Amino acid sequence: MRRVVFNQKGGVGKSTIACNLAAISAARGRRTLLVDLDPQANASRYLLGAALEEQKKTLAHFFDDILAYKLFADKPAAYVVETRFANLSVLPSDPRLEELQVKLESRYKMYKLREALDTFKEFDEIFIDTPPALNFFTRSALIAADTCLIPFDCDDFSRRALYTLMDSVREIQADHNRALRVEGIVVNHYQARANLPARLVEELRAEGLPVLEAFLSASIKIRESHAQALPMIYLDPKHKLSREFEALYRLLSV
Repeated sequence: MRRVVFNQKGGVGKSTIACNLAAISAARGRRTLLVDLDPQANASRYLLGAALEEQKKTLAHFFDDILAYKLFADKPAAYVVETRFANLSVLPSDPRLEELQVKLESRYKMYKLREALDTFKEFDEIFIDTPPALNFFTRSALIAADTCLIPFDCDDFSRRALYTLMDSVREIQADHNRALRVEGIVVNHYQARANLPARLVEELRAEGLPVLEAFLSASIKIRESHAQALPMIYLDPKHKLSREFEALYRLLSV
């Protein structure tokens, strides 16, 4: 199963959701890979910590080799890095992805990620983190994925962005990946006692959008999780947010 976590809006929790779901998958004994396509490399840093700076091969090197048409280029598995967590690996990002984007797009390399992931028979689950834009890397991820998760921050700007986002997904479905399925909208930073989040969620449901039933609460604990490079299941497995991530994972696994 390949899941892309995608939203064109920044700050909605894409990296956090992708990494925590991947960590839960790995903790359950499933061989799991996190693919980080965001040049900011937040997901890579979250799972690798300081070890990210030591990596000699990243996704930038992988795409470099594609552009160079290297006859004896390394196989995609050579770019995978094991984390310190059992069963969890990363295809790490690199700031240089930003400068490679134009070259990759002009040479129409959008299917190369899918071709690479097709070779990874050893993984049970693959989660793909994406940058906050509809660009070469997000399109590549949507082409490569089986399903799409859409994080939704509980504000009106995020709601307005959803309509453009859904159109983008439908375009990819029509032109490049007919098997792609929207798995659902993940409500993030939810505050149960506030009126606005509840109203926005009900409006999304009334419009027929696929809102998932497992909500993720707003919590300062997630900042500690980022700072310590420990997904919630490893930082504090009994915390409310950890249980919410687990509930979301169970919902997706049905």
